[in-house]
Amino acid sequence: MAKNKKNNGLKVKIIGCGGIGTCLTDTLCRYLQYSDHPNIEVSLIDGDTYEERNRERQVFQEIGPKATVTAERLRNEFPRLIFWDHPVYVGDHNIIQLIRENDIVFSCVDNHKTRKLVSDRAEELDNATIISGGNDYEDGNVQIHIRRDGTNLTVPVASQYHPEIMNPQDKNPGDIDEERMGCQQMAAAAPQLLIMNNLIAAHMLKAFYAVTKGYHEKNPQEYSEFYVDIPSGKVMPRTRVVKQGM
Repeated sequence: MAKNKKNNGLKVKIIGCGGIGTCLTDTLCRYLQYSDHPNIEVSLIDGDTYEERNRERQVFQEIGPKATVTAERLRNEFPRLIFWDHPVYVGDHNIIQLIRENDIVFSCVDNHKTRKLVSDRAEELDNATIISGGNDYEDGNVQIHIRRDGTNLTVPVASQYHPEIMNPQDKNPGDIDEERMGCQQMAAAAPQLLIMNNLIAAHMLKAFYAVTKGYHEKNPQEYSEFYVDIPSGKVMPRTRVVKQGM
């Protein structure tokens, strides 16, 4: 994988430019700007729009589509990187175009339906890395799905360990439905803590660094999932075993 990246560059996809995404993106791009990876492309994917109420937890300079506004800001700050903006929600109709072979995907979404879509797409590919983060107010988890040469080295994001993702009961914000729960309603129902968003983003970046350095190769399942909790101050790895045939 490292050799392939050296020859062909690095393609990073960030799905979600909200709470976790905005904490993750600047640090990731600053690291990549001064790294030795050649031909770095960063795609920002989000169908939502920045609003004034988002300033409590998100970084933006103007009101507008999150993916486009963020990409424009980052282009000015990190000129070595190539940025693509996709102001759309990930759905059945576009996921094949958005997630491709050898992509490294940061899933920073707040719904299980999209997590399931991303997880299923990864299993259609021969090589992909999915780093998925999510949190409640003071705790959260990070999952790392590493797939190489058509084989899962770690457990997919949607697996027997997470039935809520395997069989999502929520909605993808891109679903066209009169009863769709928009991001504003979701935020009202589930308040977020900026500090927790930042903590999850930091651990997602730690996983990215470890995978790109090949630290996962000796025992990849050590990089499968971990749980983060502010009140206890603990970061706890979770044992996740890849089923035969996965």
